[in-house]
Amino acid sequence: MSAQRTLRRTVSCSGIGLHSGSKVNLSLKPAPADYGIRFQRADLGGLEIPATVRHLGGIDQYQTGLTREAVSVETVEHLLAALTALGIDNLIVELNSPEVPIMDGSAAPFVYLILNEAGVKRLQAPRRYLKVLRPISLTQGDKRIALYPSDHFKVTYSISFDHPLLRHQSRTMRITEESFVEDIAPARTFGFLKEVEMLRQRGLALGGSLDNAIVLGETGVLNSALRFEDEFVRHKILDVIGDLSLVGYPVVGHLVAHRGGHALHTAFAAKILEETDAWQLVESPDMGMVPVGAAPVRAAARQHA
Repeated sequence: MSAQRTLRRTVSCSGIGLHSGSKVNLSLKPAPADYGIRFQRADLGGLEIPATVRHLGGIDQYQTGLTREAVSVETVEHLLAALTALGIDNLIVELNSPEVPIMDGSAAPFVYLILNEAGVKRLQAPRRYLKVLRPISLTQGDKRIALYPSDHFKVTYSISFDHPLLRHQSRTMRITEESFVEDIAPARTFGFLKEVEMLRQRGLALGGSLDNAIVLGETGVLNSALRFEDEFVRHKILDVIGDLSLVGYPVVGHLVAHRGGHALHTAFAAKILEETDAWQLVESPDMGMVPVGAAPVRAAARQHA
């Protein structure tokens, strides 16, 4: 049995919102078993927004947001990816602003905060995994995403852009804590210089800079250097890990995506929970098809949808 986990102690950091440009104070606080990941807006009386597909809102191709009772929190995907990959099941994410700080544009600062400052605590309750039994897929135009049965969580991602440096990249990785920390967490978000003015006219990317994003000009990268030769597709893997976490359970399956983005990722997370015959909840990734307890899978899906 794998035990649920939370943090040993509360940790905090500050930064700016990528799209809002506002300063944000963020605290990560331990939570009890079966609490899940919940965002709290400290500036609005502590209203909680669970990190599940039921509370999706404000999603576009540039970020993923959550909404509850007209209160929102934006750009949650990098932090959720770090929490998922590090096996943090229960946590309060307290914010004094509607956007998670972008930090350096990757998940690495959150990984450091969790592993080096907070520490991880095992709880006395079993973790439940969503194990894929049959393929699930979603296509939107030339964008495709699918989940296939597997004995572990693996991601295959491919991207294609009309840019001399970024025409096509593809990568397949088994996602473990170690592989995420070393090969995925440091990969930064990216954008195109020609889109920056358009985004700012829409009130987006107001906090963006070369310190927190890779910016592509007409012929190359404006930053001093890339962290990986294929940093762009690695960041897409980071994004989809965070977005897929909104199903409410760690996924055991092979995720395959082509030209995806936040809107496709989150629509797919909702579709997974709708197709309740395509997966089963288990207490260990290698338990085969043994269900968790006697609770019907459909009831679990409704709870987390």
